[in-house]
Parts: sequence; C-alpha cells; structure tokens
Amino acid sequence: MDNFIKEFWENQAINHTTSHAASWGDNFAIDLEINTIGEYIKEGDLVLDMGCANGFAALRHLENRKPSKIYGVDYAPSMIKYANKVKNESAEKDKLDFEVGDILNIKFDDDTFDVVYTTRVIINLPNWKEQLRAIEECIRVAKPGGTVVFSEAFYEPLVLLNAMRALKQLPPLVEHDFNRYIKKDRLEKYLSDKNLEFECNEFSSVYYLGSRFLRELVTNPSDYPGYSNPINELFYDIEKNYSGGGFGIQQAYIIKK
Repeated sequence: MDNFIKEFWENQAINHTTSHAASWGDNFAIDLEINTIGEYIKEGDLVLDMGCANGFAALRHLENRKPSKIYGVDYAPSMIKYANKVKNESAEKDKLDFEVGDILNIKFDDDTFDVVYTTRVIINLPNWKEQLRAIEECIRVAKPGGTVVFSEAFYEPLVLLNAMRALKQLPPLVEHDFNRYIKKDRLEKYLSDKNLEFECNEFSSVYYLGSRFLRELVTNPSDYPGYSNPINELFYDIEKNYSGGGFGIQQAYIIKK
C-alpha cells in the first residue's frame, strides 16, 4: 500500500478516534453495509474482519450476531489503537482480537474462518494485481463451506450514476486519490474461472440514487455539509425495503468457498 494511503488512514484514526467517521462519514451507508454483512454471520461463527479500521463494525457484529470471536486486522496502527480501546470498553472483550496486519499477506492458516469480510479495503490497493492477491488471501483463510463477503466500491455503478448526473448537467462523481474501484466484470470472471459460487447484493442502490443524484435536483447541496442532507435518511429508510437498479457504488459480493 502506498505511503500516502497509509498516512491518510492514520490521520482518519487520529482525527475520529472510535467514531464511524474514521472509515467514512456516511453513517447511513455504513449502517446498510453492516446490516448486509451481518446477514452472513451466524451465532458461533469464527470471523475475520480484514481491514477492521477502529473496530466500529466488528463491535456491532459481535453485539448483533453473537459470533464466537471476531479477529480484526488493519494496516494502520492508529486504527488498531482505537480498535483496542473499543475492545477494552466491551463487556465481551474476550471475543475481540485486533492487530496490525496486511491483507496481501494474511498471517492466519488456510481454512481458518467461518466468515471473512472486507469493507472498502481492497479498493485502497493501487491495481488489479494487488487487489486480486488480496481477494485470494481472503478466500484462502476461509474454511471450506465458509463465506467470504467483499463489501467494496465498484466501477460500473459509478459510470451509471454519472450518466444519470450528466443528464441534468451535474458534475461527475470521482474516485478518491486513494481508491481504485473494482470492476465487477473482472471480479466475476475470476470467481467464475475458479468455479466459486457467488452472488451480488446491491444493498445501496436506491440510497445512492437518492443521496448522490435526486437530492441535488431538489435541494441545494451547499446547505448541507458532508452527509447531513435530510434526504439521505429518507432514501436510507426506503433502501431497507427496496433496492436494485445498479446505482449503488457500494455492493457486496458473497462467495461460498
């Protein structure tokens, strides 16, 4: 991982400590993401949160899904510092373990975990070669019959959303300097070639359509800094019951090993 990317996440941890904002300011998208991943975690599962940031999501999964243990690994030492603060304040701290590590060289043995998941982690890698290695590492440490969830940002819905924005002369959305969105067709070809069973959960499509397009047609975005536009919550509520259409840049690929 490039040094400027690591520095960015170190600063995010220092500035936001144990808040969800350490990984992303969009609290509604994070909630959708956590709920989606949680669907694949069962009581008693051994879980790896690969790229755990400050442990915000891991704690939610521990409270809501009751796995036997969650191991969290992150590249940024400051993230792990605050993840351990979260752990030490938890009543079930013996079921949490956080440490610094690298998704390109996961330290655990083959076939270890019932569930392995990432949340906007692989997109921090600068090219498909490294992204593919990270994907392979996550699959490697999952048990046979286990589940791997890649909750990441994807390129094709970005193009679709920008096409919609262009119809109304809105400026295009762009990837951050530290992100390289994954191409869905490239990932699906790899998984198919490996004969891996997979599905795509479009858990944010309606939310993105509302919060990244429609809101700019009916409100002045400058009146609502960051993700504070009240329309976001309206589409978050709709998203919990309806989704689809391919507009959600954040999607989850669920793989059965």
